[in-house]
Amino acid sequence: MTLTQLEYIVAVDSYRHFALAAEACFVTQPTLSMQIQKLENKLDVKIFDRTKQPVIPTEIGERIIAQARVILREAAGVQQLIAAQKDTMAGDIRLGIIPTLAPYLLPPLFKNIREKYPQVNLFIKEIITEELVQELKSNRLDCGIVVTPLNDAAIKEDVLFYEELFVYVSKKNALLNKKYVLPSDIDPNQLWLLEEGHCFRSQMLNLCELRKYSVLHFNYETGNIETLKRMVDKSDGITILPELAVMEISKSQLSQVKRLKEPSPAREVSLVTHRDHLKTKLIAILKKELLEIIPMKMRNLNKKKVIEIDY
Repeated sequence: MTLTQLEYIVAVDSYRHFALAAEACFVTQPTLSMQIQKLENKLDVKIFDRTKQPVIPTEIGERIIAQARVILREAAGVQQLIAAQKDTMAGDIRLGIIPTLAPYLLPPLFKNIREKYPQVNLFIKEIITEELVQELKSNRLDCGIVVTPLNDAAIKEDVLFYEELFVYVSKKNALLNKKYVLPSDIDPNQLWLLEEGHCFRSQMLNLCELRKYSVLHFNYETGNIETLKRMVDKSDGITILPELAVMEISKSQLSQVKRLKEPSPAREVSLVTHRDHLKTKLIAILKKELLEIIPMKMRNLNKKKVIEIDY
């Protein structure tokens, strides 16, 4: 049994497809298949049910793959110990990030990591919170940037900043002339929402007290905040924008941004890891670079109130 064989079975489990797993491992499919077959012969068990599409692990295969992930995590820990001893800043970071944060944090983060730490390889996956947490637990990701609290004992949360939430209104909307907006001012049938599965949608519903509305007047599914903003501009609607999105708004659109009365609603953003993670030094670098991107005023909760999330 080799670490390479364990990497291959974990890859097949992750992609549920031999060709995609081989591509991710930078080997040919016959090579990957042959090594997995050798491992199955050695263990005298079938790890995968190849009759199913997509391919799935057998019952014993699931247990073997779970143990393989533990072994690979520990092996990576040895590499981290060596890197720390040599005081070298090198290695891979597999980062997950939710779609409502990715457009605003990733461009400057990529730039900083590339310029300051050329030997650090940053692999990014844009993903919703529920799936991100599962990938942390299965060792497919090293860390994530999400809205917290998650209330999950297996996940460690390191708060980065508090992002205020704003109302964004159409120039045709009656709220345009208001200085401050109250949740009760928001007509649910004018509100553009993110699709199901996004934690920001949950916060929008809670902020605007919309849980009592079982059916809204219209239904449009998108996972993109910028799309919501454009929909508002083309209608007489309303949406909720996080602070990082507001910071990129043009001067001509600033009049459409309305504050809610203090304490201002906000979302808590954290760098999350599995409690057994081993890439301490690399993740510390990531945190440092993220904090340099974020304005100082966003790092504390002064005059803000975190809006609940229903996970």
